[in-house]
Amino acid sequence: MTTLLYQTDAYLKEFSATITSVDVETRAVVLDQTAFYPGGGGQPCDFGSLEVAGVTYPVEKVKKQGDDILHFLGGTHPLPDSNSAAASRGTLDWVRRHQLMRTHTALHILCGTVFRDYGAKVTGGDMDPLKGRMDFEFENMRGELVKAIEAATNFEIEQRREIKVKILPRDEAFLIPDLIRTKIDLLPREIKQIRTVEIVGLDLQADGGTHVMNTSEVGKIKVVDYKSKGAINKRIYIEIG
Repeated sequence: MTTLLYQTDAYLKEFSATITSVDVETRAVVLDQTAFYPGGGGQPCDFGSLEVAGVTYPVEKVKKQGDDILHFLGGTHPLPDSNSAAASRGTLDWVRRHQLMRTHTALHILCGTVFRDYGAKVTGGDMDPLKGRMDFEFENMRGELVKAIEAATNFEIEQRREIKVKILPRDEAFLIPDLIRTKIDLLPREIKQIRTVEIVGLDLQADGGTHVMNTSEVGKIKVVDYKSKGAINKRIYIEIG
């Protein structure tokens, strides 16, 4: 089982770890702990590098598999011996990670604002560094509504709201009203510990991704487009300055 360092410290840029298994064919290694986010919930995986015995391998992909996190290594240098339990040092592409943290938090602020003001749940979402989209249960979407949502979201960003992360037992977590803001509950029942992200005074929901510590760190958002994706499914696209 890989310990997920990013769940409790999203600002960890470097970390030490021990390689616990190696798949030579796919050039993937499993570490006993990692700060690399493996992707999920619309947030892409992290990139970076892994140094082992003086050799630096690019980390080109990270993926969750069961309780393990697979780190796929680029380059042509042979991988370490699978039986060596080699020590390693991971380094994140921090610029990209921080941009994704800002983007993910921006989408939560958007989600919290829309849910508070209009009661609309999320039906989908996706993101890249400094841009993303979110789908909501709206029957109608028009320019005036989009401008009002953009202004309200930026107002919440400017309030410098603190962002808190907790990991709670499932039964305790589900006592929180509206914990799941998506139309469909995507949390498998076998997950017994639920990670929550709270934007103090605005939003509290289950989430596994990485976030900034304060809304002011996000920067100003701009709604760059909106589309109808169905009778009660409207998509909003944002970019972050």
